[in-house]
Amino acid sequence: MRILYLGDIVGRPGRAAVKKHLPAIREAEALDMVLANAENASGGLGLTAEGAGELFASGLDGLSSGNHIWKYRDMPSYMQREPRLIRPANYPPGMPGRGFTVLQKPGLAPVALINLMGRTFMQAIDCPFRAAEAILAELDETRPDVKIRLIDFHAETTSEKASLGWFLDGRVSAVLGTHTHVQTADARLLKQGTAFMSDLGMCGPVDSCLGMSIQPILRKFLTAAPERFEVADGPVALTGAILDIDDENGRALAIRAWRFNV
Repeated sequence: MRILYLGDIVGRPGRAAVKKHLPAIREAEALDMVLANAENASGGLGLTAEGAGELFASGLDGLSSGNHIWKYRDMPSYMQREPRLIRPANYPPGMPGRGFTVLQKPGLAPVALINLMGRTFMQAIDCPFRAAEAILAELDETRPDVKIRLIDFHAETTSEKASLGWFLDGRVSAVLGTHTHVQTADARLLKQGTAFMSDLGMCGPVDSCLGMSIQPILRKFLTAAPERFEVADGPVALTGAILDIDDENGRALAIRAWRFNV
């Protein structure tokens, strides 16, 4: 199976670029499935039910998220009824939504999509390593047929992301980092067949600070005064990674960093 996983979609420019170009990208890259992190897809921070619906209508097969997923009031109830959208699994019990899902497309092997969030320089939540082990044990018991297992690890530091990659090497198909909006140059296959990449980057404006307008962020750094951030204008790039995975055993065969300039 060939899967494209897109980095954080940022605001209207990111959503519009995905909508316009995804059909051609699917064909050009011979993709079986396209996934994305969407926690910044509405206004550059958070995700609305309308924004999520727009992304699914654009052809995305599944969406993961992160620490900003709770910003809009309509999102908790939307997550309860939309199984293709997940939030980090290591939030404490009782939070709305689900931390993993199984995606099934006609004629293709099922894919488990798992979302975790880091703790270093992030919110103090439950352990992502133990949450991963619990989810894999549940899948082994209830869905042993699901061999392809992908993890979006929404985390701040490369060290925590790399540690989770090695911790799960050979037990999942891929550990892919999101959150920093900067595509890293470390896409590789680990020793036991897990694909790894520290960060997929973002789908958003190129001339920006992580997708946001430059000047307010410069003023904040120069003055330390509060500023209102807005999504930048201008040219957009879509970034992520393309994975080739063995349907039979879930081992990754290849991973490559991917970029599309709009």
